[in-house]
Amino acid sequence: MATKYRADQVGSFLRPPELLAARQSFVEGKITEDGLRKVQDEAILKVIELQKQSGIDIYTDGEYRRGGWASDFGEAVEGYVIGAPAVTMPFQGGVDATPAAGANSTNPTGAPGGGGGRVIGEKLKQIKRLTGGESPFIKEHAQGAYKVTMPAASYVVTRGYKPGVTDKVYDSRAAVLHDAAMIIKDEVIALIGEGVPYVQIDNPHYPDYLPDDRREQWRALGVDPDQALQDDIDADNACLRGFDRSNVTLAMHLCRGNGAGGGWHTSGGYDRIAEQLFSQLEVDAFLLEYDSDRAGGFEPLRFMPRGKTVVLGLVTTKAGELESQDLLLRRIEEAAKFVDMDDLTLSPQCGFASTVQGNPLTWDDQLRKLELVVETARKAWGA
Repeated sequence: MATKYRADQVGSFLRPPELLAARQSFVEGKITEDGLRKVQDEAILKVIELQKQSGIDIYTDGEYRRGGWASDFGEAVEGYVIGAPAVTMPFQGGVDATPAAGANSTNPTGAPGGGGGRVIGEKLKQIKRLTGGESPFIKEHAQGAYKVTMPAASYVVTRGYKPGVTDKVYDSRAAVLHDAAMIIKDEVIALIGEGVPYVQIDNPHYPDYLPDDRREQWRALGVDPDQALQDDIDADNACLRGFDRSNVTLAMHLCRGNGAGGGWHTSGGYDRIAEQLFSQLEVDAFLLEYDSDRAGGFEPLRFMPRGKTVVLGLVTTKAGELESQDLLLRRIEEAAKFVDMDDLTLSPQCGFASTVQGNPLTWDDQLRKLELVVETARKAWGA
């Protein structure tokens, strides 16, 4: 049975200045890959200590070896060509941020394929492990249970599929999803074989089918959004089948955008996709963003099957101000009207730095946010 981590988190942390400087030096050819890795190691040990201070139930490496939250896929897989994604998702609400090494305005989320804007124009071909350079270090140094993250197959294809380009090498969007899913499935199997206790798949673009204007973009491309949602769920499920899941928690984090400066790109309640998604996706836990009115109410949680963990992302990572603990406890009680209290846990709504630029918080703000999650979870569940 999958473990429930009452005080959870999504994964990324602000990069320390020395890590940003080292990354820039590496891009400029001033230090070697080994030199960069040494600085990354030191930074990861620092962020592990921060997590230990907070008392959080699950550790990460801060995604410090990545240029962006999803760049592990783009750096391990060939098949990308220069081009703009077919569906636009402009970021809103963020504060100005200075671009950092390995990121730019056309690729604010660290999308697979790297900077400059890329889409899938050749057959996807894996050339190395997605997270093989990350998992051994966090396994050795974490002070407790830990997670490793990677992008969802549905994310890879939503951001990478472009009619007129991708369909020159793939017969259908579903065929691209299949290849992406098999790459991710192999990585999940490898991580489970290494004893990783928690594997989190990130940012499936299911919420992309919520806004009417976004759905119209899909239709204009000849893609039926309702069929695409089903294809996405099927592909992400393919990453979760055919292996022993008894000693691992498999989770999916539904993101609404976490760009540089704390921006977002999608709003709307889960109502349109909830019954189909919650009843079909074969994960142990759903990490859902509920830090603002943009996410709607808890009513869609009535479709969540008993026993699935709902990780309530009630604490925002887009600003440093602390939420009221009393308000958080009331919101947990509200969610418990639709999901059994024992199936609920708590976390920040997203990572603190999905991009190298990061969100508009300080290092200490991160600690206080995690401490708030921990203290609130202990009061809500008594453990």
